[in-house]
Amino acid sequence: MSPTSRIESSPLYNADLAPATSERRTWGTYSFAALWVSMSVNILTYMLAASLIQGGMNWKQAVATVFIGNTIVLIPMLLNSHPGARYGIPFPVLARASFGVLGANFAAVLRALVACGWFGIQTWIGGEAMNTLITTLAPTWGQVAHGDAICFLAFWLINLAVILKGIEYIRVLQGNSAPILLAVGLLLLAWAYKSAGGFGPMLAAPSRFASFPDFLKFLIPALNGTVGFWATLSLNIPDFTRFARSQRQQIIGQALGLPTTMTLYSLIGILVTSATVVIYGTAIWDPVQLLSRFHSPLAAVISLLAILLATLNVNIGANVVSPANDFSNLWPRKISFRTGGVITCFMGIALMPWKLLSSYSTFIFGWLGGYAAFLGPVAGIMICDYFVIRRRVLVVDDLYLRGGVYEYSRGFNWLAALALVLGAGTALVGLIVAPLRALYDYSWFVGFVVSFCAYYGLMKLWAGPKTPMS
Repeated sequence: MSPTSRIESSPLYNADLAPATSERRTWGTYSFAALWVSMSVNILTYMLAASLIQGGMNWKQAVATVFIGNTIVLIPMLLNSHPGARYGIPFPVLARASFGVLGANFAAVLRALVACGWFGIQTWIGGEAMNTLITTLAPTWGQVAHGDAICFLAFWLINLAVILKGIEYIRVLQGNSAPILLAVGLLLLAWAYKSAGGFGPMLAAPSRFASFPDFLKFLIPALNGTVGFWATLSLNIPDFTRFARSQRQQIIGQALGLPTTMTLYSLIGILVTSATVVIYGTAIWDPVQLLSRFHSPLAAVISLLAILLATLNVNIGANVVSPANDFSNLWPRKISFRTGGVITCFMGIALMPWKLLSSYSTFIFGWLGGYAAFLGPVAGIMICDYFVIRRRVLVVDDLYLRGGVYEYSRGFNWLAALALVLGAGTALVGLIVAPLRALYDYSWFVGFVVSFCAYYGLMKLWAGPKTPMS
């Protein structure tokens, strides 16, 4: 039996998880730069940046925080990109090298649950936009009890209907969110410029921190949250780089696309939110709430419709396809892509996105910092395994087979699971022990370092079989 047929007959193999062939490796520098433009220009990028202003930063501090955070997260992004480009394998398959051919589901489900949370958040924003749109067109709707919850469920049902149509229908929606949201952002910027009296007053809004130590108390978790914003993609980036023509092209494309696009679109959110301080006397970080204050109903309606369409597009493309496949991977014979998508929808409600967006502090310190405590350790384990333990050498066939070098203990590498628990546990101690709060404020970094070191030590002490070194 040839290696190819051996892999194809394995229960761990399907066409979507197969190594990308040379014919499919068509992504160049422009492709990866464009990918980051399309993913970075979204409503949550605006809200992340705006939340920094509401938290007390001035525009320079906020821009610097976004740029530094995205430059930092670019490092694990590129490290995890390497095996995808070299071997043509997606994230769930790469995770099998460190967690085991079955244990890889630990990493996949963690990533999937975070995506479910983002799905819920985007759906809540879409429902909020729908509620504001209806109120603008029919003011009496504002008197309806629980109108925001009704619109949330209505927008959720729209997302569910698209998912039930299947993957091909989803692809039809993709590709138009970035220009739509860029147009809305520029409209808000033009309004802010006119209403605030120019860039001078907008940029004059001072930092509200009384001292440098007070500034650091906000900066550290804000920087951690900015890194955590793309922590999910820093894990599953091999899903995209597996189609790269070369390592050089994917590295240059991502290095050009991620920090620059995130910073530039964030700048719009930062400037507009700074202007709201001048105009209204308070920072408004939610663009939907800001649009509801527009005196021109036509401008508000057009902008809200654009946000609705773009949010649907981004939500389905970025927050449904990946977890739907991850849930399907748990039980391929029973959980289809559609079923995985339905699970994602219900998990999005269960994670209560209205609470995650209740304030800027909950969004940054609770949501972004909380899941970063789990995804940082996963990144540390995978990067340590690939670059230090295996020295970039993988036996690709065995990633798809039971009984190979990645079998570990009946398909699970419990040492990786232990390293994950140690990393996440250390970061989460900061939530329980007040003097150790810094561990949680740096949750992604702490989890990454602890799990990296723990995994290295445990694997070196382990006497079982290992993948051949280079």
